[in-house]
Amino acid sequence: MTDALEMDALWEDFHRAVNMTSAELAAWLRVGDAGETTEPLPDRAGSDAGQHVLAILQKRRTDLTEEDLRVMEEVVDAVAEETDPENEPVAGDTARRHRLMTLGHDPLKA
Repeated sequence: MTDALEMDALWEDFHRAVNMTSAELAAWLRVGDAGETTEPLPDRAGSDAGQHVLAILQKRRTDLTEEDLRVMEEVVDAVAEETDPENEPVAGDTARRHRLMTLGHDPLKA
């Protein structure tokens, strides 16, 4: 497992990147997967990545697995890349916002 300093830094980076609460993310995943006539079970809504981020948000730092740490690193990297000033979105880029929200980052949140 990662040493304590690296894990602390990753924990902080992850929680800075993921600015949605677990309740907000769970609601977003359900909305994103809902269709006109069907809606998935709440615990199965959203992508695998979104579900894993939600599970991590509901854990204590001491309960993280190696897989959790890998996902956390991927989320931090993905959010950093998407929010890089060089990748500045155009107004109304809802697809980009929705991609980020699936990972727990709402770019419209301060």
